[in-house]
Amino acid sequence: MQTNTNTNKHNSLYTMKHLFLFMLLLSGLTLSSYAQQTAPPPGTAHNFSLQDCINYAYEHQDTVKNAALDIKSAEYKVKETTGIGLPQINGSASFTDYLKTSTILFPNFITPAVYQVLIDQKIKDGSGNTITTVPNGAGGYTSVSFQQKYSTNVGLTLTQILFDGSYLVGLKASKTYKELSERSYIRSKIDAKVNVTKAYYQVLVSNEQIRLLDADLTQLKQQLDQTVAQNKQGFVEQIDVQRIQVQYNNLVTTRENTIRLLVLNYQLLKFQMGMPVNEELTLADKLEDIKLESDISNQGDTTFYHNRIEYGLSETNLKLNQLDLQRRKSQFLPTFSANGNTSIVNQNNSFNQLFKADYPSTYVGLSLNIPIFSGGQRINQVRQSKIAVLKAQNDLDNLKNGILLQANSAQITYTNSLKSLDNQKENQKLAQEVLRVSKIKYGQGVGSSIEVTQAQTDLETADNKYIQSLYDALVSKVDLDKAYGKIQ
Repeated sequence: MQTNTNTNKHNSLYTMKHLFLFMLLLSGLTLSSYAQQTAPPPGTAHNFSLQDCINYAYEHQDTVKNAALDIKSAEYKVKETTGIGLPQINGSASFTDYLKTSTILFPNFITPAVYQVLIDQKIKDGSGNTITTVPNGAGGYTSVSFQQKYSTNVGLTLTQILFDGSYLVGLKASKTYKELSERSYIRSKIDAKVNVTKAYYQVLVSNEQIRLLDADLTQLKQQLDQTVAQNKQGFVEQIDVQRIQVQYNNLVTTRENTIRLLVLNYQLLKFQMGMPVNEELTLADKLEDIKLESDISNQGDTTFYHNRIEYGLSETNLKLNQLDLQRRKSQFLPTFSANGNTSIVNQNNSFNQLFKADYPSTYVGLSLNIPIFSGGQRINQVRQSKIAVLKAQNDLDNLKNGILLQANSAQITYTNSLKSLDNQKENQKLAQEVLRVSKIKYGQGVGSSIEVTQAQTDLETADNKYIQSLYDALVSKVDLDKAYGKIQ
């Protein structure tokens, strides 16, 4: 009876062993298939440090490139505004065919006797017809046209601003607008640097997590093999093997999931860099190269908010509102300009004779426009601009207060993250020691497999919390540097 029991137990272990090997093989095939599906097509391979990734983002990240294009656009805007104050020359040309010319009544100074002489001499009228009769009302009024049937006009017009307050203010505003675009470009580079740095750290932490999982799997595999061997010899029960087997399977699944997330983290990093996600990227920096300073020397600095690009942008926005107020006020001033024109006119009732004679004309002049009354429009525009300036100043003050609050919050978060990281490192060491002692006790027969399994679970939990604390500390350091304007 005992022999049958041992035989059944042996067969059960033999079946479980083959099942376990089959699961490992299936797991390997699954990972291999997944790697083939997610592996990028052959492309350029990059081995980048963190600074290399940041520099790459400065050149290829779309947001940064668009901000650089905004600077170019602002430069053209300055040139456009400057061109308003330069001489403006316009040409014009026109051709007119009067299908029916307009006429007016004009006193007829020709008497009937004179008309008789014209008839006798066979003189033609303005339409080319021979005068044959004395018109009715001769000596009274007659219809006269001052237009020829065909006419052309070709000319040049020149205008030059001599004084316009709005133009002078607009010229200053266009340069300030360029300054705004330059600061927006800096902000986009800072945002790119922050995003790339966090994504880079995420990949490093994921690699560290896989390293810890591999160490746990190696340790657990050794324990599983020992337990299986002890079970064959009848020293431990089958349930002990099953407990460790379940724990090992769960850990294998966790590692597989982490590998898939690592692929996604690499793609996120490449996305933040502006790199095609199908290109190959490896990291040159190591996690141990990153230094987390515990001594924060930012306390006492009350003017650091000037280093924040957001504060500079708000200052520029205030300056633009102030310039708009000046522009509104300048509308009360007169405008003074010079102008000139030269043209050539051709007129004739016959199209063939249209260009036989030219009638040129030229003039120069000055124009002065003095605003007197606009129904209160200008004064109310000035009042609205004053309100806009006050609101911009309030926004600047509120931003300053918000930056101080954000910096204090980032400082506390970073300090707490360092404390938590140190605590999790200590917990990790303690969990490893507890697992070591539990294994010794279990091997000596004074401990249970449940204690070993629980100790292994505690170690995995400690590793997970350490990984999370490590990432939180790295990210909070980046946020702290950004809050104090140290990322430039």
